[in-house]
Amino acid sequence: MDKDEAEVLFWQKMLEPFDKHGRLDIDACMESFMPYLEANRRTTNTVFHASLNPSPEDRLTDDQLRDIAQEYMERMGYGNQPYIVFKHKDIDRQHLHVVSLRVDENGHKLPHDFEARRSMEILRDLERKYNLHPSVKGEEQADKVGLHKVNYREGNVKHQISSVVRSCLRNYKCSSYGEFRTLLELFNVSVEERTGTIDERNYAGIVYGAMTDDGYGIGTPFKSSRIGRDVGYKALQKYYERSKSALKQDGSLDRLRQTVRDAMSPHNTRDEFRQLLKAENIDAIFRINPVGRIYGVTFIDHNDGIVANGSVLGKEF
Repeated sequence: MDKDEAEVLFWQKMLEPFDKHGRLDIDACMESFMPYLEANRRTTNTVFHASLNPSPEDRLTDDQLRDIAQEYMERMGYGNQPYIVFKHKDIDRQHLHVVSLRVDENGHKLPHDFEARRSMEILRDLERKYNLHPSVKGEEQADKVGLHKVNYREGNVKHQISSVVRSCLRNYKCSSYGEFRTLLELFNVSVEERTGTIDERNYAGIVYGAMTDDGYGIGTPFKSSRIGRDVGYKALQKYYERSKSALKQDGSLDRLRQTVRDAMSPHNTRDEFRQLLKAENIDAIFRINPVGRIYGVTFIDHNDGIVANGSVLGKEF
């Protein structure tokens, strides 16, 4: 807000969210929420946060964005809650962030069963109602944003890989090379950092390649310079830092943590755990040693565009 990269688009059942200088007043926002929070001290996951991302091809007015946000919140069951809608405008793809509470004025926790699935169904309906371009990340919107698996047999491999890499950089946040590599492998793309010294000069580069469905490399890998600087080593380092900062924001990982926690029943098998997360559009990628022991896991949240190792979510994950 202070950098003019975002603006408040709409608020409901809240105090004026600005101070006398016209800047966002976080204390005033919290004051609007406090009576609800005081009415229920037992619930820990009290924050509701949604990110609504229209396609870049849709040029929507602020009035249209307000209508969409209001209808979305109404159909999600938050129509009578205090909430505030922010519009992010620091990138080409304008998008909304809606912040509200999961506790009503009487202290009752609002139901959140299958929330992610309901959210996606509502968004699909809104896209049809407002004649918007579909904006689902992943397979449903694969041809639009380049997020389909690379198929070596189809040819034009460099173009396929370029499309996938750039689309992943646009639509997902990865705070490390390992997370980025795990994400790309989901789409049959390999990535390798190559660093060293030649003639006493340090160098660092990136090499991309195609993979088969069973994880083997196929064809000849090529340097990032054949695609462009925006997918090279320096660009990726900046991307990891931006992602890391974004994921450190309060509440950014709350939905993912809660969804994974809900699926972590001791009665679930590994496959059942994966299936529960898959229903919420989250992939769980396990790292397993030669004797079959799990030594790591990466969660890929296709709804919110988050790639996070279990350690990023916390020790319990």
